Amino acid sequence: MDNGYGIRNPRTGQVDYWIMPPTPEQLGIQCSRLREAQIDWHLGGLTQRIEALQQWKEALFSHKDELIEALVTDTGRFFVSVQEVDSLIFSIDRWCELAEELLLPEKEKTTAIPFIHMQNEWVPYSLVGVISPWNFPLLLSTTDTIPALLAGCAVVVKPSEIAPRFIQPLVETIDSVPALREVLAYFEGTAETGATLVDCVDLICFTGSVETGQQVAEEAARRFIPAFLELGGKDPAIVLESAGLDLATSAILWGSVFNSGQSCVSIERIYVAESVCDRFVEQLVEKAQQLHFAYPTVEDGEIGPIIAEKQAAIITEHIQDAVQNGAVVCCGGGIQELDGGLWCRPTILTHVNHSMKVMTEETFGPIMPIMSFSTVEEAVQLANDSIYGLSAAVFAESETEALKIAQRLEAGAISINDATLTAVVHEAEKNAFKFSGMGGSRMGLAALKRFMRKKVFLIQTESVPNPWWF
Repeated sequence: MDNGYGIRNPRTGQVDYWIMPPTPEQLGIQCSRLREAQIDWHLGGLTQRIEALQQWKEALFSHKDELIEALVTDTGRFFVSVQEVDSLIFSIDRWCELAEELLLPEKEKTTAIPFIHMQNEWVPYSLVGVISPWNFPLLLSTTDTIPALLAGCAVVVKPSEIAPRFIQPLVETIDSVPALREVLAYFEGTAETGATLVDCVDLICFTGSVETGQQVAEEAARRFIPAFLELGGKDPAIVLESAGLDLATSAILWGSVFNSGQSCVSIERIYVAESVCDRFVEQLVEKAQQLHFAYPTVEDGEIGPIIAEKQAAIITEHIQDAVQNGAVVCCGGGIQELDGGLWCRPTILTHVNHSMKVMTEETFGPIMPIMSFSTVEEAVQLANDSIYGLSAAVFAESETEALKIAQRLEAGAISINDATLTAVVHEAEKNAFKFSGMGGSRMGLAALKRFMRKKVFLIQTESVPNPWWF
């Protein structure tokens, strides 16, 4: 297609879809339209906004099959695509309930000065920009969008150019709700489109790599607008001597290879007490070898293809670097090509250390490097030896024992005797530590109020001279 941007199919390796990014002028015009419509969206009140989102939910139900089909083509996997659509539909109800609780008008209150009262009001940002990634294309494009809409903002979304096919059926659902289509817009576009978007909005939400996130933060700072960033992770799991190994291996396997490891909250480093390490590895290998590719059909197995071609190259680089420096491959072994798609079996590595990329850089694949430790102090030091601090996991016989370790870890969400729980528990507020992100929690009650500023009215209630006047 002339002047279009070609999109690779992750199951075939072929370019079979094209997008036409908007020009900066076109994007600017649409953002101005959204900003104008936001005034009525806000003044219409919360009840009207909830009504519109509930209508959208019904439209999503009626277009569910088309959305799933597009996501399957975008990502090459089926079951996770179904979960994405179901999670979006569920999240609309959840956010609507939270908004009703949080956005009630605040009553007038007294202050320390008896004749001065105060009353607060939440004022939404006019236009929120969302730049979302390719690993969960639909779900992560709406994580910030729905609470921002309920807060009274207009929203413009630029999903990743690696997985954009879902946009067309999603826009059909948005267009079917007249009130919503005035304040919510999705754009197909490239990285350049995302950069332009930061210059058009009043607040930016970005999910993606640390490198790009830093660029977004710098541009937002130059424009003096808020930036909420969810960036990379290198999540550790610590398995203490007292841990139940059957539970720990099952949880860590899921936390490492769910969505083929293509998640910022995947377990990417595993530290096991040396007294139980051999048994842990043996059990983990046995369970990992029972998983199969979703091939030749999307419904065949648990492990989908690597979505992004550039990510497959990083996975290969990390495994090769580890092996060249003494790591042992216990199962799996790297990228293989099937009918043009790039696939990676669950891969377990031992004899690894922190001189290797697989232990320090984000791999974003179904790779499980395992180190043993001799003391709890060593385990904590190893887990904290990272520029990332998104999530972690600790396994021990008792919650108390695990919590003592978790409290010392430099990460925002710690799963206790489980793994990657933030993928399924959405009401838990957390912040990213270190280079894993910046800004308020995108989960829980606090997430909604990120999209508003608090205004206060200070009211003189008595016709008396103030004692501090001249």
